[in-house]
Amino acid sequence: MLSVEGLDAFYGDVQVLKGVGLQVPKEQVVTVVGANAAGKTTTLRAISGVIGKVKGEISFEGQPLGERAAHERVALGLVHVPEGRRLFQFMTVEENLEMGCYPPEARKHKQESLERVYELLPRLYERRQQRAGSMSGGEQQMCAIGRGLMARPKLVMLDEPTLGLAPMLVEQVFDLVRQLRKQGLSVLLVEQNAKHALGVADHAYVLENGQIAIEGKGSDLLNDDDLKKAYLGM
Repeated sequence: MLSVEGLDAFYGDVQVLKGVGLQVPKEQVVTVVGANAAGKTTTLRAISGVIGKVKGEISFEGQPLGERAAHERVALGLVHVPEGRRLFQFMTVEENLEMGCYPPEARKHKQESLERVYELLPRLYERRQQRAGSMSGGEQQMCAIGRGLMARPKLVMLDEPTLGLAPMLVEQVFDLVRQLRKQGLSVLLVEQNAKHALGVADHAYVLENGQIAIEGKGSDLLNDDDLKKAYLGM
């Protein structure tokens, strides 16, 4: 579904990613874990096309993304739910969800997508006329994910979806990730909660100082005590 090879990314003259390579197969959850400032968020930003200075090869469903703009990548089915939710705080929940229908093809299916999101996340239906900024952190995170789903993605990239959430809400987010996989979506998950992230992942990559340090099945990495100590501080 997604292939990344030799990815370098820069902020100005500072190189953040150095030869990153990863694969996301169809209908699988792939997670990227690592310490703060390892380059996890930059990896997603480079893939989604919001960083201007990148080198390497990124292809989606066999199509090289090359110089495609971020909105063109969304139209192909590659959707990025960024860290920090970034909702329109003074708009209602439903208005925020509708903003996810930016691609022309997604606009044709707005009502169908709304019904799907409300079925998947019934709390959003209850809050649909409420201002997004007045909801709890967990509800806002669900709204951000729901907005991403409104674009009808084939692969959704989630950046730190459990950041700042209570343990019970963390479980709900990972349950949602499992549901998305069952519905046929591919998921690329960046997450500091390594235990949960590796537990849900079909495959995982550990990022250290902008480079892939190790990769393997999520369950294998989760059970490797030496790895957890060396790379994840667990």
